[in-house]
Amino acid sequence: MRAALWFIGLFGIAVAVALFVGNNQGTVTLFWPPYRIDLSLNMVLLLLVASFVLCHAALRGLSVLTQLPRQARRWREQQKERAMHHALLDALSHLQAGRFLRARKSALSALALEESLSTALADVPHGRQLRATAHMVAAEGSHALQDTPQREIHLAQVLECAPHDGTAVEQETREGAQMRAARWALDDRDALLALERLAALPQGASRRTLALRIKLKAARLARHTENALETARVLAKHRAFSPAASASIVRGLVLELIHDTRDTGRLQQLWLDLDPDERAMPEIAVPAARQLVRLGGDLSQARAWLLPVWDYATARMDVLSDSQMQTLVLALQDCLDGIDSQWLARIESASRNNPREPRLQYLAGMACVQRQLWGKAQQQLTQCAPQLGPGPLRVHAWQQLARMAEHRNDSEAAAAAWKQAALGI
Repeated sequence: MRAALWFIGLFGIAVAVALFVGNNQGTVTLFWPPYRIDLSLNMVLLLLVASFVLCHAALRGLSVLTQLPRQARRWREQQKERAMHHALLDALSHLQAGRFLRARKSALSALALEESLSTALADVPHGRQLRATAHMVAAEGSHALQDTPQREIHLAQVLECAPHDGTAVEQETREGAQMRAARWALDDRDALLALERLAALPQGASRRTLALRIKLKAARLARHTENALETARVLAKHRAFSPAASASIVRGLVLELIHDTRDTGRLQQLWLDLDPDERAMPEIAVPAARQLVRLGGDLSQARAWLLPVWDYATARMDVLSDSQMQTLVLALQDCLDGIDSQWLARIESASRNNPREPRLQYLAGMACVQRQLWGKAQQQLTQCAPQLGPGPLRVHAWQQLARMAEHRNDSEAAAAAWKQAALGI
C-alpha cells in the first residue's frame, strides 16, 4: 500500500513538472558587456539545482574527510572496549569451570584494558561496576588458589569501587563482596572475622538468607551457640531448610546449649525460651531434666519437664525407640527422690496397663523403693529383672534387689543378686 502511494505521488510530481516546463516560455537574460546571454528559465532552474547538489556533496565530502581521525580513534576505543568485555566474560567462564588461575589472568587483563580506556575516555560506560566485578573475580580466583594477600588486595579494590554512598547497583556489589569475604573467612576457619564482616552489612542485607546461612555456620564454628540458635530459627521461618532439617539443626543447638549450661537459673531460662513443641520433644526434654538433676536443681521441676514426654510415651508404647524409652526411664529414676503419690500412681498405672514392658515395672519398683514400699518394690523388681536386657537398668535392678536382701540379712539371696548384677553389664 505504501509503495502504491509513493508511485502515485511520483507520477503526480512528474505530471506537474512536465506541465510547468512544457508551458514555461520565460527567459533569463544576462548582460555581460559587451555580451548578452539569453537562457531559458528551465535551464536556469536546472543549473541552480545542479549547483546546490554539487555544493552539498562537496561540503559532505569535506566533513567526512575532517572526521576521519576522530572515527579512527573511536574505532580503536570500541575495539578495546570489546576486548575488555570479552576478557571479563572469559574470566567469569574460567571461574565457573574451576580454572582459577586463568580466571584471575583474564580479570587482570580486563582491568588493564579498562585502565587504558579510562585514560582515553573521560568516562568509561559502567566503568566502576566493571572494575568491581573484575576485582571480585580476581579475588575469588586468588582465594581458590590460597593466595590470601592478593585476595585481600582485590577485595579492598572492590570496596573502593563500590562505596557506601554509591548507586543502588554499587551498594549491591559492595554487599555481595562483604558476604563473599565472610564466606572466605569461614573457609579459613576464622569464625570471628566472618562474624565481623557480616556485622558490617546493612540491616537489610544482614537478614538475607545467604548472610544468615554464613552467620549460622560462623556462629557454630565460634561456639556462639545462642547466636546460632537464634539464626537457625530465623532461617527456619524463612524456609531456608526443609522442615526436618530445620528441626534437626534447632534440636542439635538446643542440646548443645543444655549440655554447656552450668547454672540452674540459666537452664530454667533456656527452658522457658523454648517453644511448646520443642519442650515436648523427648530429645530435648530428657537431656534438660537430667542436666537439671546433675546441677542440683529442683527434682519436682525436672519431673514436670518430663511429664509431657511421659504422657506421650505411655499413650502408645511404640512411639519411642528402645534407646529413647530407656533414657526416659533413667531420667525419671534420677529424679525419684521426694516423689509424690500422684507420680507414683502414674507410674504404677502405666506398669499395669503395659505388663509386658519390663522397663515400666522397673521404674515402678524403683519408685516403691523411694516410697519405702519394700514389698511392692521386691515384687516389681523380681519380675522385671530377668526380662531386662543387658544394660544399666538390669544392673540397677539386681543391685537394688541385693541391697534389699542384705537389709533382710538374706546373704544367699544377696550374693545371687550381686552375681546377676555383675553378669548384667
